[in-house]
Amino acid sequence: MRQRLFEIVEHSKESSLASKVYDLLMLVTIVVSILPLAFRETNTTFLYFETVSVSIFIIDYLLRWITADYKFQKGWKSFLIYPFTLFAIIDLLSILPSVGVCKPTFKLLRITRLIKIFRVLKIVRYSHRIELLFNVLRKERVTLLSVFMIAVFYIIVTALIMFNAEGATEVNGTNFRNFFDALYWATTTLTTVGYGDIYPATSIGRLISMLSAIVGVAIIALPSGVITASYLDELKQNTNKKE
Repeated sequence: MRQRLFEIVEHSKESSLASKVYDLLMLVTIVVSILPLAFRETNTTFLYFETVSVSIFIIDYLLRWITADYKFQKGWKSFLIYPFTLFAIIDLLSILPSVGVCKPTFKLLRITRLIKIFRVLKIVRYSHRIELLFNVLRKERVTLLSVFMIAVFYIIVTALIMFNAEGATEVNGTNFRNFFDALYWATTTLTTVGYGDIYPATSIGRLISMLSAIVGVAIIALPSGVITASYLDELKQNTNKKE
């Protein structure tokens, strides 16, 4: 019985109809439980949604706990390991506010349960492509991390230069009042967003802004090229394996 429950609760590659229905049920429950968070007022319908969704979450948590030995394959130690896994902690924190154990603000953690939507995505026909994408991200994690570090370094350096170049200049209240303003400006400029709420007023500041925007295009384009090339390579390898 417990093994059958495990097969239903934990979505596997060759899952049964019951497992797919269970995943869809959990997805619907997650979405329904989040809906009240979009409203400030509370009514009877929302309270009903809360009661039903939390009850399902509790049952789901218990089912995963009592079948943990099939997941971790470590005997009785599995039941001790499960409560300290990431998703188990998130599940528990999403339940506790509704039973009055912790602050209601922790209900926002329920949004993170939407990560489990990827279990349902395995049902659809393009699930293999999603798996390929995660394989690419895993394979290129060192390169992507390097690009991220370069971007962070460039943001800090550009912010320092701009903060000192602008100094105490103030034009229409848009001066760089502190270093955080400079960091904010450098980030929005590097990502080519440029909200325009903070901008340089001096000629040297505008020159720095122009250079930062140009370099930003190059830095932001790097991970896109890496992911695209690696994805095509992964797709080609999988095609060759099938042949």
